Amino acid sequence: MKKSDVLLKLDRFYEARKRLKEAVDRAVDDLDKDGVIQRFEFVVELLWKSLKAILAYEGIECYAPRGCIKEAFKAGIIDEDDLFLDMLEDRNRSSHIYDEAMSEELFLRIKKIYLPFLMRLEFRL
Repeated sequence: MKKSDVLLKLDRFYEARKRLKEAVDRAVDDLDKDGVIQRFEFVVELLWKSLKAILAYEGIECYAPRGCIKEAFKAGIIDEDDLFLDMLEDRNRSSHIYDEAMSEELFLRIKKIYLPFLMRLEFRL
């Protein structure tokens, strides 16, 4: 993995995270909140793939989101692996089950917990 490949993946993550924040800031109805959840799913996907690229650049192999998160924690790239794993679990749950109450709860977690975490994480990567 070349450094330019890692930087490209990180740029895609940064841009998607910015768009997630814009969506959260503008969300007023259920349709908007559904859009936030879709963007969240996309951001989580880009983030774990960015971690995978960073690890590969450092000579560490991982193949799946959980493994990459654990390796990134061991390597000191991330420091809140439990929160990261919660975020991954919510992403997986949201893409397989639709429930209005769950959707509202997830939107609030994205807004109050995950988005601030993603913004902090952006400065570490």
